[in-house]
Amino acid sequence: MSIEVISIIVLFVSFFILLMLKVPVAYSIGISTTISLLLNIDSLPGITTIAQRMITGIDSFALLAIPFFVLAGEIMKRGGIANRLINFAKSLVASLPGGLAYVNVLASMLFGAISGSAIAATSAIGSIMTDRMEEEGYPREFSAAVNITSSTTGLLIPPSNILIVYALASGGTASVAALFIAGYIPGILLGLALMGYVAFVAVRRKFSKEKRAPLKEIWTYFRKAFFSLLLLFIVVGGIVAGVFTATEASVIAVLYAAILALIYGDIRVKDFPSVLLTSAKTTAVVMFLICTSMAMSWLFSFESVPELMSNFLLEQFSNKFVIFLVINIILLIVGTFMDITPAVLIFTPIFLPVVVALGMDPVHFGIVMVLNLCIGLCTPPVGTILFVGSGVAKISVSQVIKPLLPFLAIMVIVLLLVLYVPEISMFLPRLFDL
Repeated sequence: MSIEVISIIVLFVSFFILLMLKVPVAYSIGISTTISLLLNIDSLPGITTIAQRMITGIDSFALLAIPFFVLAGEIMKRGGIANRLINFAKSLVASLPGGLAYVNVLASMLFGAISGSAIAATSAIGSIMTDRMEEEGYPREFSAAVNITSSTTGLLIPPSNILIVYALASGGTASVAALFIAGYIPGILLGLALMGYVAFVAVRRKFSKEKRAPLKEIWTYFRKAFFSLLLLFIVVGGIVAGVFTATEASVIAVLYAAILALIYGDIRVKDFPSVLLTSAKTTAVVMFLICTSMAMSWLFSFESVPELMSNFLLEQFSNKFVIFLVINIILLIVGTFMDITPAVLIFTPIFLPVVVALGMDPVHFGIVMVLNLCIGLCTPPVGTILFVGSGVAKISVSQVIKPLLPFLAIMVIVLLLVLYVPEISMFLPRLFDL
């Protein structure tokens, strides 16, 4: 057995052992990468190489968008935008059977898209909607399941930080603009699919519905939510039109959100130091994950793992659709124990050459990969959104698992549709020639 193979085995074994010992993911990645590299490089150069790769991994202008979008999301989370979106969504769909569950899905989609963060959507919408739904007779665990799964749509509907990360991991083969515009239809499709299951449950359990809102009331709530929704068109429209880059758009998003929050009076100037501190902590965690993940990704490239994986899959399976399915099964498994950011950074360089060789567009694969890993965010043992959603709903993770399973099945069905029907992702990028 060659030293390269031993090195990769040691990397994966040490990584899984560290995860089982509950070492934070970023540290697990960094430590296992260092141990593996030291097996075939002299110790001092090996340690130096890891440090260099961590630093050069985040030396990217595109990554400047992440701290600004995180800051914009934090401002929106505190700025009363969630309530305005909930009231607008309620005026539209609350009259349907199980209306408040529709409101939960729609509000999570809108807030997740505007903030670019699934965690922000889960905490902001869940903290409001769970109590409201319980008052109307909805079980808390069902409300939490709705909130957890629908919050992931914000990772597909732009602006999305994880799509920026994928653009970086793809080595520039997929542009941020193309990924942003490609995420719209899959994100909306996922939201509609979740609503479809909500409708089924609502009819079967005879959930309550409210009176239909008059047009005047809908217009009033739309007016109050309009400037929040306008941010989506400003950011994405500006990027697609070539007016500014994704990084410049993130700065505009911060300025817009700050001005809006101050005008609404939901945030005062003295609140901004706290907002900045919270955003800085979140950014530090994300950037450290990117640092260590980029080091591990480089090690995979150094050990020729992408070529080995490509050759293995092409030798074992003759049908490209089967290979696509196998890759997605691997990603589904990966998503259950690894957070979405390191998973994208580590596995994109491994699988992207394989799917491109089989004719899949890098933009299409990016949407498929993000949607796939969104499922992992909702599953134990590492599902970030699962733990945030159950914590916000004030119930245990074990309570939410059973009602969550049908929603996860819906997400898998949508994943297969997006995987095998490329036009779902590629229609808009081709329409705008991106």
